Amino acid sequence: MTKVRERRRISRVTAEELLDEMHRSIDGLGEDGASRADLKLLSRTLKELRHAFRFFDGLRGRPKVTVFGSARLSAGTPAYRQAESFGKAMARSGWFVVTGAGEGIMEAAHIGAGREHSIGVNILLPFEQPGNTVMEGNPHLIQTKYFFTRKLLFLKESSGVALFPGGFGTMDEAFEVLTLLQTGKTHLFPVVLVDEP
Repeated sequence: MTKVRERRRISRVTAEELLDEMHRSIDGLGEDGASRADLKLLSRTLKELRHAFRFFDGLRGRPKVTVFGSARLSAGTPAYRQAESFGKAMARSGWFVVTGAGEGIMEAAHIGAGREHSIGVNILLPFEQPGNTVMEGNPHLIQTKYFFTRKLLFLKESSGVALFPGGFGTMDEAFEVLTLLQTGKTHLFPVVLVDEP
């Protein structure tokens, strides 16, 4: 079956049929003798996504911009101030600012947007990423275990992306965004590359 035919078939499938298909896939894992580790990965992923879908369901129809950038820039640097101004401008226009909830550019964008217009999609790491001050105790904070579910949520829920200066993580996010757009694997949205002031 061609990719186009498969997409058309899926677009006509009801929610109930999709749930049945998911149940068959889960049963198939048992028949295939999937390892405990594989089952654990799938279980955790489904739980994370289910929680995130419920969270974002309450924000449907509200514009959201995802901001990617360095976690290592300090307050007062030009790029930090620029991200703070960007977050403030987006919030004034009624947008939510979505980041990885870390420090640096992410924190600056959230400070600018304010607590009520900030959404954080944090990753649980043993050595980093404690969550920025704006997101501490914020009901708009989601915790993820896996990078792939985190990156999926950034793009699935956004109406646009702003890429600020950063390191390998920011480059990874940038190339993923551009690849998904180039290959038609995500809806079209604006991507703004913000240079150092």
